Amino acid sequence: MNTRQPARAPLFPRGSWAETSRIAEILRKETVGGALLLVATVVAMVWANSPWSAGYDGVRDFMVGPEALHLHLSIGTWAADGLLAIFFFVVGLELKREFVAGDLRDPRRAVLPIAAAVGGMVVPAVIFVAVNLRTGGNALQGWAIPTATDIAFALAVLAVISTHLPATLRTFLLTLAVVDDLLAITVIAIFYTDTLSVVPLLGALIPLAVFTFAVQRRIRAWWVLIPLAALTWALVHASGVHATVAGVLLGFAVPVMRRRASGGPDAGPGLAEHFEHRIRPISAGFAVPVFAFFAAGVTVGGLTGLSKALSDPIVLGIIAGLVVGKAVGIFGTTYLLSRFTRATLDSGLRWIDVLGVAVLAGIGFTVSLLIGELAFGAASAADDHVKIGVLFGSGIAALVASIILRIRNRAYRIIAEDEALDADEDGIPDVFTDNGQGRRPGASP
Repeated sequence: MNTRQPARAPLFPRGSWAETSRIAEILRKETVGGALLLVATVVAMVWANSPWSAGYDGVRDFMVGPEALHLHLSIGTWAADGLLAIFFFVVGLELKREFVAGDLRDPRRAVLPIAAAVGGMVVPAVIFVAVNLRTGGNALQGWAIPTATDIAFALAVLAVISTHLPATLRTFLLTLAVVDDLLAITVIAIFYTDTLSVVPLLGALIPLAVFTFAVQRRIRAWWVLIPLAALTWALVHASGVHATVAGVLLGFAVPVMRRRASGGPDAGPGLAEHFEHRIRPISAGFAVPVFAFFAAGVTVGGLTGLSKALSDPIVLGIIAGLVVGKAVGIFGTTYLLSRFTRATLDSGLRWIDVLGVAVLAGIGFTVSLLIGELAFGAASAADDHVKIGVLFGSGIAALVASIILRIRNRAYRIIAEDEALDADEDGIPDVFTDNGQGRRPGASP
């Protein structure tokens, strides 16, 4: 009788060469975007705490736009509602690309990042609520602040320190962050919509439908698509739903695969890849850094103000949620999937690698700042404390993750160097001894 147990599937299966190459390209673009994001944040913090802070407030609060269309908004609001819609458009493109044509079209591959993203949102929210349960006021409105992962910052940190880390971990982080953003925008649409105007919301469906028809017909003319997208955004904004939701919906409308003229099987990439190549640099290099510049400029008020802020339960809940909650939620979910299913870690990985990525996901910046503004109101005292909590929590998560992943990166580098030396001695080219992740199959640090 055959008593052999079926082989356990790997939790982090190796992706295809095309998918790995695509992830590498995204990492390069997001590294630049993350650097610009950091520069914009530092400049905003320095300016907001300088003798010229009134100038910063004046620029951020300057009103511009047509009053007749209810779009007479401050520059800061334009950045949060308008520029971030570009960011979420790219998120919509990326998410659809992953599940239609990426390696995650296989449900067995998709279940881990989705489950990890859910765990990485639930645990931080629970921790924030537990810390602020007796705070009073409207403190609990900020429960969703520590639930989001910032793609640009997290991937930038990973790209800088992960020259030898397995590509599967990078793919996992990217997909996790994309799913995380989708869940975050869903939370914003459901829980942070105070008033809802049905007529503009229904009206937004008309330009959205025309936009969908146009892109399905592979129409690329900017003078057709941009007005339709802008009208969809404006109507969603007027409805009371946060306007960034329009960006995700527009991204979902773009076809991922190109159809043959005869209507037969898929024949290569569609407009989604074309738009992503064009718009991701705008999102990472302009839209997100500009938003960060206007969102991160908080006046700390010296050591006294900083000490007061760090004693605020809202700030403590955010820091604990980002640093502890994200790590526990993502790592715990991944471990439970391994423990109670037939999935197991790839033979070349260790649980410390997963922990490092889980901690890195605690860098919550762009969407966390946005949720803070929606929860407590822009430029309010509570919102200023939110910014301090997000900055401190993200900084701690980045530091701890960098320490863990740099140690692991060094271990993988040593393995790769040893195997390269063995290959030279054997007279075998490296391409036959390296599985694309810096080691032979089965080798592990």
